[in-house]
Amino acid sequence: MMLTMFYYALAFTIFAFFAVLKWNSLRYSRKGMPPGSLGWPFVGETIKFLTQGPDFMKRGTLRHGSLFKTHVLGSPTVISTDPEINRYILMNEAKGLVPGYPDSMRKILGTNISEVHGAEHKRIRGSLLSLVGPIAVKDRLLTEVDDFMSSYLDNWDAVVEDEPNSFIEYFKASFDKMALGTISLPFKIPGTQYYRGLKAREKVLAMLRELIAKRRASSATHNDILDQLVRNEDGKYKLNDEEIMEQITTILYSGYETVSTTTMMSIKYLCDNPDILQAVRDEHFAILQKKLHGERINWDDYKSMRQTRAVLLETMRLASVVNGVMRRTTKDIELNGYMIPKGWRVYVYTRDGNFDPILYEEPFTFNPRRWLEKGLETHNHNMLFGAGGRVCPGKEWGMFKISIFIHYLVTRYRYIINSSHILIYNGIC
Repeated sequence: MMLTMFYYALAFTIFAFFAVLKWNSLRYSRKGMPPGSLGWPFVGETIKFLTQGPDFMKRGTLRHGSLFKTHVLGSPTVISTDPEINRYILMNEAKGLVPGYPDSMRKILGTNISEVHGAEHKRIRGSLLSLVGPIAVKDRLLTEVDDFMSSYLDNWDAVVEDEPNSFIEYFKASFDKMALGTISLPFKIPGTQYYRGLKAREKVLAMLRELIAKRRASSATHNDILDQLVRNEDGKYKLNDEEIMEQITTILYSGYETVSTTTMMSIKYLCDNPDILQAVRDEHFAILQKKLHGERINWDDYKSMRQTRAVLLETMRLASVVNGVMRRTTKDIELNGYMIPKGWRVYVYTRDGNFDPILYEEPFTFNPRRWLEKGLETHNHNMLFGAGGRVCPGKEWGMFKISIFIHYLVTRYRYIINSSHILIYNGIC
């Protein structure tokens, strides 16, 4: 009797399992949609998407073509790996392809520049550009960055360790948890990465709220981005405290890992390619020869760093931190002959374009000199910083910071890579 009941239960479980799979497939099924698989109910193919990365994209493209459907991060999604389609998507926000990042990211990061469009996007983007855009870098941030990089590397000479800062350590720990939660399934269950991300967001906002209150109550000038937002002396982009906190988290979230990873990988690639390293050194020593002792780097010096810029662009091409961007359809959209239903996400996968053999000869080879050719940086299929009205507002800010770091690194130090560590020595060899 017990054995019979067991078989009945097993049969029912198997039936229910396949019924749910069928329901999951049918509820997103419409005529004319791209081929693909929606994976498991609720979870979809999120685990493969997050753990397999480029391999997941490659298999999907080989199996279904450059436009295929899936279900990742809590949403039915169409993935595009075709450069022309990608450019069309990014250039046509007004045609129903608005920013549409996963629910986990939206709820943890809040209402930031990637979530708004129209007049609100213009206002928030204008505020960001006033903080980290090219004009801000040239007129205000240039001297600060130059002083910081110079003094920071001076500390390496003296082997000086910064005093522990409990606020910074606590903020960073909370912010890291928050960032991890943005790329997860939006299940608000204790113990999940998403839940930890939400709790970390509360801590981050509480710290920022306290910091903003202190800044408003003080007459002291701190000469940093938060100060610019709080004081808003020109009155052009006035933001309330909640919007200021969103701006700060956006700048940190968008700029921290991209800049640090690009810096690290550029050092590695230079070490692996002594001829390129020497060309970069020559460029920076030529800048020094035109300056008086102790004279700062200026905007013209930065713009003359063509070899350095080429190294950074090639580093970002080969070791891209951002593999794609997401959009959401506000109506039924036709793409490449397929119908994408309203409310679906569209993942614009740009990484493959970085290895296009038509655009990049020997695409897997580190060759910064290719970027010295006129037109490559502005080519339609170069999407290292996005495309259309959503080009990264902090593009020049990030490039400038890394360039100044490299300037002081190659003119003051030599370095080698030993196993998994980079060893840096005072003096040039």
